[in-house]
Amino acid sequence: MKIRLLQEAERDLEIGADFYEAKYEGLGRYFTDCLTSDIESLRFYGGIHEQYRGFYRSLAKRFPFSIFYKISDGWIEIYAILDARQDPRRIDTLLESPKTN
Repeated sequence: MKIRLLQEAERDLEIGADFYEAKYEGLGRYFTDCLTSDIESLRFYGGIHEQYRGFYRSLAKRFPFSIFYKISDGWIEIYAILDARQDPRRIDTLLESPKTN
């Protein structure tokens, strides 16, 4: 399957990288590398994850982030990459926004 990272998800990835880079130099790059690996693994494991609010939700291996995606016509479309530590109501609101639907 092919993977498409939607603009909102790209921005989520940048925000996460900036957060970790501010904590420790080089950690932002490590975050990006780890999440990219998790996203790439969806080529093999896409569709096996639990569904949440109409999205599949894959949990990142090294960081407390969730990757929300849908599968359509041979494409895995990543809609959001969100910090799982935030208030679940905020996550629900972000997933319900018109950008992710």
